[in-house]
Amino acid sequence: MNNEVDPLLEAWEETYKKGQLTLWIFLALKEEPKYVEEIKLFVETTSNGTMRCEEQSLYRTLRKYRHIDVVDFETRKGFKGPDRKYYFLTELGKKLLSQFLSRNIALFFNENVRNLIEQEA
Repeated sequence: MNNEVDPLLEAWEETYKKGQLTLWIFLALKEEPKYVEEIKLFVETTSNGTMRCEEQSLYRTLRKYRHIDVVDFETRKGFKGPDRKYYFLTELGKKLLSQFLSRNIALFFNENVRNLIEQEA
């Protein structure tokens, strides 16, 4: 990469990733209820390692989403040790995700936008 571009790209990506975490968490919970370790693994694996998240920040974020009624949890027996909290999207959370995807992500599938993305800079 170009040395002039590297710091600019890193700063842009850092800002971009902070805004993306909610989307990745909601996508993880869209499939099925998950506990925090599974959410973390989903985010890191599905993003091809471009997104990383610490479990503590996931817990804080999930508490915030639970407070606004878009995420909830159910307690299930763990394989070993204590019970685990399995988080899931509430009906409000599912509607929120659906509308967000329609308004903000679907546009990337628009032919004109897709062509711009695929063009050489």
